[in-house]
Order: sequence, then structure tokens, then C-alpha cells
Amino acid sequence: MRAARQFHDREGHLRPARKHIERVDVDGVEVDIKLGTFLDNTRRRADKLTPERRTELDQLDMRW
Repeated sequence: MRAARQFHDREGHLRPARKHIERVDVDGVEVDIKLGTFLDNTRRRADKLTPERRTELDQLDMRW
């Protein structure tokens, strides 16, 4: 979710390319997150998400 929030804050939307990689800082270490793949997989498994996770993604204007 940190990568999704970071991307949304920077770009103003949550529609990265499928192969987009977002670099986030985790405790001082740069980590590459395959954000495009993550979001694509999340869309496919939307029915298995918790209501809380779905709400978090909706707040970022997730395209279902």
C-alpha cells in the first residue's frame, strides 16, 4: 500500500503501466515494488480483499 500511496500522491491517479516498478524507502533501504503487477493481481482477486483493504484502494481511486 505504501507504493500505491506514493504513486498516487505523485501522479494523481492509480493507473500505472503493468510493468511499472515503484521504488519505496523501507527503514532506510530502497525497495523496488512491482506496483503494476500488484494492482493487476489485486483487481483479479478483488472478491477476496478485506473491506478495509478495498476501502484503502477506493480512497486512492482504484480502477476496478
